[in-house]
Amino acid sequence: MALPFVMALPLLIVVAAGVYYIYNEVIHFMSKSLVRNKVVVITDAVSGVGTECAHLFHKGGARLILCGTSWDKLESLYDSLTNDTDPRETFAPKLVILDFSDMDSMEDVVAEVVECYGCVDVLICNSSVKMKAPVQSVSLELDRNIMDVNYFGPSTLAKGVLPTMISRRSGHIVLVNSIQGRLAVPFRSSYAASKHAAQAFFDCLRAEVEEYGIVVSTISHTFINASAPPPTQEPDPKQNSLAAFIARQLTHGVRPSVLANEIMQTVNRKRKEVVLAHPIPRVALYLRSLFPPFLFAVLAAGVKDSALAE
Repeated sequence: MALPFVMALPLLIVVAAGVYYIYNEVIHFMSKSLVRNKVVVITDAVSGVGTECAHLFHKGGARLILCGTSWDKLESLYDSLTNDTDPRETFAPKLVILDFSDMDSMEDVVAEVVECYGCVDVLICNSSVKMKAPVQSVSLELDRNIMDVNYFGPSTLAKGVLPTMISRRSGHIVLVNSIQGRLAVPFRSSYAASKHAAQAFFDCLRAEVEEYGIVVSTISHTFINASAPPPTQEPDPKQNSLAAFIARQLTHGVRPSVLANEIMQTVNRKRKEVVLAHPIPRVALYLRSLFPPFLFAVLAAGVKDSALAE
C-alpha cells in the first residue's frame, strides 16, 4: 500500500498546483471585470503604491480620478497609463490637484472630484506622511501637519463623497493605513498617533454606513519598501538581540506592487479589515492585546540600546 501512495503523491502535488494556478487566473480575470466602469478615486496617485494602483485599476477598465500634489507628475502618470493601454477598452483618467496639508482647499477639491463623474464608487485614501524623531523634538506645527495629511485629510474627503454613496446606497471606502495605527513604535509618536486616529475614524464609519450598503475597509501594512534590499550586517553584540530582532521585523517593508494587488483584492472581495505584515509584527499585535507588559519591556529595551549605541 505504501508504494502506490508514494507514486500518487507527486501527482497530487501537480494537481494541487494546477488548481491553485487556475484559481489565481480566475481571480485575476474577475479582478478586472469587477472594477470595470467603476469610478475610482486614488489619492497620492503619484506615489509608488498610488502608481501601481492606477495601473491595475486602469487596466481593469475603471474610470479613474487621480489625485496628487504635483500637476507635472500627474500628467506623467496620465501619459504612462494612456500609452500602455487600448483606449477602446479603458477610460482616460481625470486629474485633480489634492494637497491634504492645505485643508482650506478641501471643500473645492471634494466638489471637483464629485463633478468629474457625478458620483464615486471607490475611494482609496492612500496619502501619508512619515516621520521618525524623539517626542521632545517634534514641534506642534509638525504635529498638526502630520495629522492633516494622515487623518484630517482622508476623513474630510470621505465625508465629502459620502452623500453621493448614501444616495445611491452603494460605495466602497478604502483606508490604506499602517500597522502603526494598531501598534505604536518608539520615535514615531506623531505618525502613530495620526494612524491610530485614522483607524478609529474609519472603524466608526464602517458601522455607521453599513445600513446604506457602503463598505469601509482598512489595510494595515508595514512600511512601504520601494528600494532594493540592503546588504546584511553583523548585529551589534551590545544590542539586546530580542529587541533588535523585533525592531527589524517591525520595519520589514512591503513592496508597492504587493500592496496594490492587496488593495485590488480588498475592493473586489469587499474585505473589511486586512493586516499585511510578516509574522513578527502580527505576534506583536497579539502581545499588545494579551501581554502588554512584555511588549512594553521589549520596546523600552530597544530604546535603551539605541541610546547606548549613540
